[in-house]
Amino acid sequence: MPSTSIEDFRCILSNARNILVVSGAGLSAASGADLPSFCSAELIVGIATFRGQGGRWRKYDASILATLAAWHENQSRVWQFFHYRREEVRSKRPNEGHYALARMCMHKWRRIVAPNAAIVHVTQNIDGLCLEALDELSSASGEPPDGTIIEMHGNLFDVVCTAFDCDYREKNMDYPICPALGGTEAIVAAGNVEPVVRRADLPHCPKCQQLLRPDVVWFGERPKQIQRILEAADSADLCLVVGTSSLVQPASKLPERVHANGGKVAVFNLEPNTNHSDEADYEFVGPCESEFARILGV
Repeated sequence: MPSTSIEDFRCILSNARNILVVSGAGLSAASGADLPSFCSAELIVGIATFRGQGGRWRKYDASILATLAAWHENQSRVWQFFHYRREEVRSKRPNEGHYALARMCMHKWRRIVAPNAAIVHVTQNIDGLCLEALDELSSASGEPPDGTIIEMHGNLFDVVCTAFDCDYREKNMDYPICPALGGTEAIVAAGNVEPVVRRADLPHCPKCQQLLRPDVVWFGERPKQIQRILEAADSADLCLVVGTSSLVQPASKLPERVHANGGKVAVFNLEPNTNHSDEADYEFVGPCESEFARILGV
């Protein structure tokens, strides 16, 4: 049975040398940002969830739209779907859970609770709120972060060229990302006629003029920086699992790797999480936006 002792956990935290954070949808829930990423079976992150819609957008299974097969079948439909998701996320703001993790990535705050630790934060979320919180704190303090955030499933506002011989990749915050997609985000019901957006009018690469696609990880694709993530797990002596049931590989295996190497695992989640029953040393149940910051003391 995992411990719920805050005092004992803080003692482990204060002596940690290498901390790995694995975060998911529960972290962004208070921001209204718990939309499925659809790169996995877990509802990983974003904004307005599809739970109440049976996992459907218009008349389509939303998880099917985040596949290479869907892209090859109808690039216009896939872009309309991701344009809709971009606009759902755009107005959302980081919550205190994001800021607590951002403070852990900055030495001036982390040294208070974990003075000798380095930190790598691996988020399954694609809403960009973890990085936004870190950028805000860094800009306000004038101090660059010394911790690392890895968006293992990408970011809704990043685009990448689909041409094999082109290296174009960029963050794009434009609304709309191209004129033809403007307004299509409002058409979400199954009975609506799907707008026709020609391939020629979709986002194209400014370098080679080939199609751009959202730079997020789809079903069957390799998570970003996976080797670096695995190395971080193998060197970690403490893993903080924040707002995720971690049902999906490889994220589900990261706490296991830490535990197998003798590290401690602390789980922070809204509900008790049986998926970590074998490796969790500590479990704290409650909203991530309040409980995480309170328990860490940052």
